[in-house]
Amino acid sequence: MTHEQGELPPWKSVLAVVAHPDDESFGLGAVITAFIENGARVDVLCFTKGEASTLRGVEGDLATIRRGELTDAARELGITSVHLLDYPDGDLSGEDLTELAEHAVGAAREAECDGMLVFDTTGITGHEDHIRATKAAVVAAPLLGLDVLAWTLPDEVADELRTTLHGDFHGRSPDDVDFVIGVDRSRQQAAVKCHPSQAIPSSALWQRLDLLGDREYLRWLVRSDGSPT
Repeated sequence: MTHEQGELPPWKSVLAVVAHPDDESFGLGAVITAFIENGARVDVLCFTKGEASTLRGVEGDLATIRRGELTDAARELGITSVHLLDYPDGDLSGEDLTELAEHAVGAAREAECDGMLVFDTTGITGHEDHIRATKAAVVAAPLLGLDVLAWTLPDEVADELRTTLHGDFHGRSPDDVDFVIGVDRSRQQAAVKCHPSQAIPSSALWQRLDLLGDREYLRWLVRSDGSPT
């Protein structure tokens, strides 16, 4: 079964809800670029400063370094504003979900957004922080009557990454992917380079971008009109 080609929703303002600095670039960067090219404003809510990362492409205080990297990457992508919070990296799943959702509600109201963009409920790599950030958006969105759109991986890409890198990557079958969009990765790649602490040559992040090519895979998590997800 093939994946259905589609178009992004005609949102004029989008809130991307993520766990770590670099998620907006390595993960959502191409989709964010597509929204901006369609005329949308994009804001980012990031719950942690990424201080617990085991990837250390540069030396120094990682929280400070990654805050600066996020600022630079957001500028490269054309993101309007970044809300960077100080929840513990690696332990976001232990934080109160209602509290996290309140942050998402506040950021969404401030941006007057039409919808939220997140990682899939699998966390893509199974990372509990990614999963918790998405849950916060899913809890927040119905309070504002907003949709939530998730970036995901197709099974074939996840399978290849598991085979070659022995990582915990989670994909979706064609039945679970709502639509696919064509993307230009040039701005995403420029934004990734703004994260030298994470964009090390051996990172699985690079291979994932290569395997996805010029397409991104998306699925609905919340539909405000009651449509099935």
